[in-house]
Amino acid sequence: MKGRILLVYPVFPVTYWSFHSVFKYTKAKASYPPLGLLTLAAMIPKDYELQVVDLNVENITDEMILKSDVVFISAMLVQKDSFEETVKHCNRLEKPVVAGGPYATASYESITGVDHFVLGECEEILSNFFSDYEKGGARKIYEADGYPDIKTTPAPRFDLINTDNYYSMALQFSRGCPFNCEFCDVIELFGRIPRTKTPEQMIKEFDVLYDEGFNGSLFIVDDNFIGNKSKTKDFLRSIIPWQRQRKYPFTLYTEASINLADDDEMSDLMVEAGFNMVFIGIETPSVEALKETGKSQNLRGNKTLLQQIHHIQQKGLEVSAGFIVGFDTDDESIFDRQKDFIQNSAIPMAMIGLLQALPSSQLYKRLEREERLVGKTAGNNTHDLALNFEPRMNKKNLVQGYANLLTQVYDSKNYFKRVYDFLEVIPKKKYVVRNVDFEDIKILLKFISSKFLSFEGRRYLKFLLKVLIKKTGLFPEAARFLIMGEHLMTITKDITKHHSFKSLIESNIAVIGPSLKLMRDEQNAALENPFLKYIQLIKKDVEKRYKDLPASVKLSARIDFEDFITKLDEMIDEISIAHSPKEIITPIVESSLSEEIIVQENIYN
Repeated sequence: MKGRILLVYPVFPVTYWSFHSVFKYTKAKASYPPLGLLTLAAMIPKDYELQVVDLNVENITDEMILKSDVVFISAMLVQKDSFEETVKHCNRLEKPVVAGGPYATASYESITGVDHFVLGECEEILSNFFSDYEKGGARKIYEADGYPDIKTTPAPRFDLINTDNYYSMALQFSRGCPFNCEFCDVIELFGRIPRTKTPEQMIKEFDVLYDEGFNGSLFIVDDNFIGNKSKTKDFLRSIIPWQRQRKYPFTLYTEASINLADDDEMSDLMVEAGFNMVFIGIETPSVEALKETGKSQNLRGNKTLLQQIHHIQQKGLEVSAGFIVGFDTDDESIFDRQKDFIQNSAIPMAMIGLLQALPSSQLYKRLEREERLVGKTAGNNTHDLALNFEPRMNKKNLVQGYANLLTQVYDSKNYFKRVYDFLEVIPKKKYVVRNVDFEDIKILLKFISSKFLSFEGRRYLKFLLKVLIKKTGLFPEAARFLIMGEHLMTITKDITKHHSFKSLIESNIAVIGPSLKLMRDEQNAALENPFLKYIQLIKKDVEKRYKDLPASVKLSARIDFEDFITKLDEMIDEISIAHSPKEIITPIVESSLSEEIIVQENIYN
């Protein structure tokens, strides 16, 4: 054995995508396994001992780090905070860190504490790192030159994790996307020419999962599954007999572009292979915004966007979709237009976010040229109310309109109407209903019993009874939508609470500012003590409201809270006050941050 390697996957924060609220009813602890890290593990020379630690399902310990010779970390931008905490943990224990993945690739120049970077896709450069590492002369940066042929990529090491910890498993068929959406960084990371694995590779990966005893939902994680249509159809034709022979152990879902609506053969093959859902980037019903952002694929064809969505649904595939507000051409009518479009589309799960400028995207570069950037994005466009650029729409109206839109879309009445409308349009004979076992029944009973006495609980029961009577064969799907909806509605409430807290902070700053100006103008020492007490009352009020926020909201509101303290500090420094600002600020900051550390430690236990 040449050494021990610890592979760490940072925490994925609570978002619409995380479905964190669902896990208290299931044995799962996270939505998906760290597929990139497991694929990397399969490329590491066989004479290293490997351990995978997914921080979404378990905590990392000093012992894990100390037993390893080197720590590998891979992360997306949205995992930045956990990534940095893990790097600092390794630095304290003096263990070398190797970092890769989308976040490191896009931001390595600003990342500290990392000894070696493996940037881009690592199929062709990882061996170079290990050759140098074993000689004691590993370089700081190893960067991929172009895009590798993923026909050489080995099957992920699922044996390194417990598949029971995850709601769904994940595999990858292709990388890259042929389109050129301005806000997207996929083409910058993986190119515009989709590269695919062979059908034989995919059969092997299906076999690996099947042999591990997994049975259930399987996410094909491609950014555009149909980017290379002929290769995709070859894969589908090969997997159909595999699924049939084993009585469809996997229920498949993926991401694709809206032009799926123009290819009935593709839709039929997907359904026959066991696909029952596809995520599509709809973004907006605004033709002007689609043109602005280069989303040309959503403007093609003879059908309207709504007609294309309904056509895909009628072929037997649920459509979930992404939507964005905040494009330059958006005005304040966009919120009602988005709400009406989502309701009319019968898309139960609509992921709506504020536009964010991702570091590698063409949007980021344009806004940089226009001098409109105001900072870095956290990568979480569905849970972060802080824009990293100056929008054309009034910023306050944009954020308020976004919060109102979420509240309307995930009002339980509107949500259940969309679900039932979808169950009405989907053809029961084509739609692949998920397999149901005793564990699923236990989950539903646990969920219903926890909600039985609430107003929402009665609405849930009414919905289930309606489906049981009128759409009996689709009852398992109704139950799934019910539990998923709980998460979506909970997250929406959290976002609106965050928005209210943010508004409270902004209104307090707006009130304090004129008071400071008055003191400067009056230069009256008699005002100092009353003003000091006034500041203390505001701080206590904000601190109490911060402590009363739900744990997930605290995590997203923490930056706003810390910025508020900093702004107060700066304002107080503008005038001469007999009392030191530190006497007020320090206890509040320390108590709040110490509590926040406890929250962050407990939320994923």
